[in-house]
Amino acid sequence: MNTKSGKQGVKGWIQLGLVTLIAIAMVWICPQLAWAESVDLPSLTLEDLQQQLDAPVQRDGKPTIDLRGRRIDLRSDKGDFRDLFYRLLQTHLQSGSTAIGLDLSNAVIQGSFDLQRLSLREPLYGEALFPLLTEQEQTQLKRDRARLSQLSQLSRSLLLQPQPSNLFLFRGALLLTQTRFEGPVNGDHLFFLGPVSAQSTRFAEGATFTESRFSQLTSFIGSQFQGTADWRGALFFDRARFDQSQFAQADFQGSEFFALAGFTQATFQQPAQFNRVHFRDTADLAQTQWQGDTSFLKSQFDQDVFLTNARFERSFSLRQARFAQPVNLRGAAVQHQLDLGDSVFGAGAYLNVANLDFDANQAELLGSPGQVGRILSVPTLAGNETLLRNLVRNFRQLEQVGDANQLEYLTERLRLRRWHRQLTATNLNGAAPERLQRVGFTAAQAAAISIQRQTQPLVQVSDILNIDGVNLATYVKVRDRVVVQPRLGWGQRLQLGLKWLGLAALLLMSHYGTSTGLVLAVGLVAVAIASGLFWGVDRFRRVAPSAIQSPPAEQIGMAVSSVVITGIGCLVIGNLSDRAGWTLWAIALLTLPVPLALIAMIYRQGRFHDQLDSSYLVEDGSARQLRLLIARLPVLPSFPFFRDRYAPIKWDRRYTWLYYYDFSLNNWFKFGFNDLRLRDTAVPGWVTALVWYQWAVGLCYVTLLLWTLSRTIPGLNLLLYF
Repeated sequence: MNTKSGKQGVKGWIQLGLVTLIAIAMVWICPQLAWAESVDLPSLTLEDLQQQLDAPVQRDGKPTIDLRGRRIDLRSDKGDFRDLFYRLLQTHLQSGSTAIGLDLSNAVIQGSFDLQRLSLREPLYGEALFPLLTEQEQTQLKRDRARLSQLSQLSRSLLLQPQPSNLFLFRGALLLTQTRFEGPVNGDHLFFLGPVSAQSTRFAEGATFTESRFSQLTSFIGSQFQGTADWRGALFFDRARFDQSQFAQADFQGSEFFALAGFTQATFQQPAQFNRVHFRDTADLAQTQWQGDTSFLKSQFDQDVFLTNARFERSFSLRQARFAQPVNLRGAAVQHQLDLGDSVFGAGAYLNVANLDFDANQAELLGSPGQVGRILSVPTLAGNETLLRNLVRNFRQLEQVGDANQLEYLTERLRLRRWHRQLTATNLNGAAPERLQRVGFTAAQAAAISIQRQTQPLVQVSDILNIDGVNLATYVKVRDRVVVQPRLGWGQRLQLGLKWLGLAALLLMSHYGTSTGLVLAVGLVAVAIASGLFWGVDRFRRVAPSAIQSPPAEQIGMAVSSVVITGIGCLVIGNLSDRAGWTLWAIALLTLPVPLALIAMIYRQGRFHDQLDSSYLVEDGSARQLRLLIARLPVLPSFPFFRDRYAPIKWDRRYTWLYYYDFSLNNWFKFGFNDLRLRDTAVPGWVTALVWYQWAVGLCYVTLLLWTLSRTIPGLNLLLYF
């Protein structure tokens, strides 16, 4: 019984193996049979050719010579047939007033195929064919003639090989759908006046279209270029479609696309050259695969560039390229190197790198230091945090500190936006139907959302599209005003609100520690405000019964200096801050409300104390030097021998107002020319509170300044982050 069971098992395994071998054989043999069937076509004879020439068919209402499904042998050993083929076909295609098309769909062309021999030779001079051309084509033809004439003259002057002095015009449509060219194709210096349709065409060897012009739609969708595809200097006046095409080696240097250039899902297996290419319309390079080194050196993009879901397996260079509109790299994968060095981005241009697959350990993103970080953009922080960290790491490894800091600034701006939405947006999982209607939902949609979240809470905002009655238009209208998150308590809201305020202050005053100039400008404005306030408190004691006030000259000096310093600070803030108005409001909130309240209490209470005719400030007269005062407190110590070194500042000098700037520098920047402190006797408590407040805020400011310096000085930055 066991022996019989074992034999059945072996037999089953043998049958399974045979089935597998048959399946593999069918998979290998069937394509070969299909290819053999496709190439087993009737050969074109001179009689068949003459018959088709005498009876053209209609394609889209235009006469067309039908040579579909033929095997056309143009190899060198068929010289007589080849010459007659070109001569007869060229005569019928280019003679007469009506343009006749050529249909070679599903044909197999053996040997080299020369489109020049099927075209009309146009001399450098004369306008006999101008009625056949549009105004733009006539302009281009004149330009080509002038260029060829200059090249011919230059060749003669330098005793070089003469350049070709003729252009070739192909008047009718050229249909090459699923055509197979087993030899090279020559289309140099041709002006195609009709459309060119070469869908699913196979070029077994090279295809050359150097300096060719395509007047109407050009379609090479799904074509295979197994040899070198040479399109150098080609001009496409209408749409050019190379979607899903496969290029072994492509060369588009100096080409120009006046309309849409479509390369969606195209594959470039070897190095591709797109140097100095001018895309006047949209460049659609989405889902392309670049398996070899690629160069777009000095190329120009006048409209949007789509590289979404593209895959860069080798170096991809956009050096010195010019972009007038955004470049979309959403979902692309960079596996080696993406070079944006010396690229120029217009006012509205940026690089959308949302969901970019980028690993700083394997790939590199190169760009001009201090510029490339500004043109990188992602719409939201969700799903892009890892990407942003990798980009920051990439720029730190390249010692491009400014670009790394710019991306960190972008990250924190997105984080601030997310926190703001969590605080203010409507929570779809907890809002009442009335609140949902105020956001933008209809009553029926709000009811449907309420029913849905009772059975299953929403996970993300886009889940509302799965609810009956909610369409895409509603989603677009409300997506920025709603959020999906757990319900926040009052304590959590307070904590999140404080974090939001702190981060907002860092962004407004320092760009999250990335702009030293902005931090210094904030300090200038704050010092000017603090100096003016304390100078007023110290120099305007009372009016009656005997006035204690500063002389007019000192008032003028203080007013002019405050205006100048504040103006310089505001000018720098306006140039460096993204939101200069909000930055100034933040400075005002830190320096004005609390000090003004304290000053109001001082004048309301009045001052009736000893040493009323002496300044509250005292200075260390033992030395005149620049001092670092980070650890120094603003109030004079009580030790008697230490106090003997200090004396009140002089009120009867024209430069007295400078002491108050020095005192504010001590409080805010923690350095100054004199050690100025508040005396410890006969000082109102509100004055002491004012000084301590300015010193405490100044301590926070100098911390921000040192943090910013540490992030913007390259050597110190590397010491801190590595």
